[in-house]
Amino acid sequence: MALPTALLDWLLDSDPALRWQVERDLAGAPPEVWEATRARVATEGFGARLLALQDLDGQWAGGAYFPAAVEGIDPSAEEGQPWVATTWSLTALREWGVDAAALDGTAELLARHCRWEYDDLPYWDGEVDCCINGQTLANGAWLGVDVSRLAAWFVEHRQPDGGWNCAWVEGSTRSSFHSTLSSLRGLLAYEVATGGTDALRAARHAGEQYLLERRLLYTASTGELVGPWVTRFAYPFRWAYSALRALDHVRAAALHDGVPPDPRLADAVDVVRAARQADGTWLQGVVQPGRVWFDVDVPPGEPSRWLTFFGSRVLAWWDEARVDESR
Repeated sequence: MALPTALLDWLLDSDPALRWQVERDLAGAPPEVWEATRARVATEGFGARLLALQDLDGQWAGGAYFPAAVEGIDPSAEEGQPWVATTWSLTALREWGVDAAALDGTAELLARHCRWEYDDLPYWDGEVDCCINGQTLANGAWLGVDVSRLAAWFVEHRQPDGGWNCAWVEGSTRSSFHSTLSSLRGLLAYEVATGGTDALRAARHAGEQYLLERRLLYTASTGELVGPWVTRFAYPFRWAYSALRALDHVRAAALHDGVPPDPRLADAVDVVRAARQADGTWLQGVVQPGRVWFDVDVPPGEPSRWLTFFGSRVLAWWDEARVDESR
C-alpha cells in the first residue's frame, strides 16, 4: 500500500541512516538510488558522527558493553544503562547500514584490546548473556569475524520451550520474550551474512515458534498480555521487546525464508496499527534511560520518523500479503 506523498516526503527528509531504508522499502526506489544513499551513512550524519568517536584501540568509550570509568563519570552510578560502549556503537552502525569496509581493522583491534566486563572474556567469544551475545554474533558476522563457535553457543543454550533467557546462568529454565527476540535477531543476521547451518536454522525457527505460539503478545500459561512493555514503542529499540520490534524481526525472517506472514501475527499487527496516528505517524515513546553519544530521534510524544518507518513497513508487508491472498 503506497504511503501518502506528504508522509513519504517527511520520512525521506531524514538522516541517510534512515533515508536509504525508506527509499528501498517504502518508496520503491531502484537499487542505484538507495545504495548511493546508504554509502553516505559512513561519511555524513549519524554514521559519520559515531565512527568519529571510535577510540584508537578500536573500542568506543573504552569498554565492551559498559564504558570505562573516566574522571568525573562513574558508569555504575548513572541512571540506566549507558549506551555508548563498543557493543552498542557497533550495533547502531550495522543497523544503520554502514559498510563493514568503513571499519577496516576494527575486528582485529577488538580481538586484541577489548574484553568483556564479565570475567574478562575475549570480545569475539561472547559471554553469558543471550542479548549481548546476539549483538556480538551479528556484529562479528558483519565485520567478517569467524564467530561460528558463538553461533553454536545459541544451539547449546536454548531453553526446553524453544527460546532463550539471559537468566539461564541463574538457573532459569523458561524462555524470555526479550532474550528470545535478541537471540533471534543475532541468529538471522549471522545466517544472512554467512549462510548459517541447518542446526542454527532449526534453532531460529524453534525460537520464532516460541513467540508465534504466544502471538508475540501473550503468556502461554494465562493468555494475558505478557507485560505492558509489549505495546510501548520507542526508538532506539535497544534490547527491549515490543510488538513492533518483534514484527520487524518476523518480517525479515519470513522474507529471508520466502514464506508469507503467519496468521498468528494478526493480534500484534492490530496493536501496531492501533498506535498509528490519524496522520499516519507513530509517536515516540519513553526511551530507556542512559548516556548516549547524541540523540537520533525526537523526544517522547512527538512524531517519530524511525517508528513511522518501522510501523509503515510492517503494515505494508502484512497488508500486501492479505491482498495477495484475496485475489
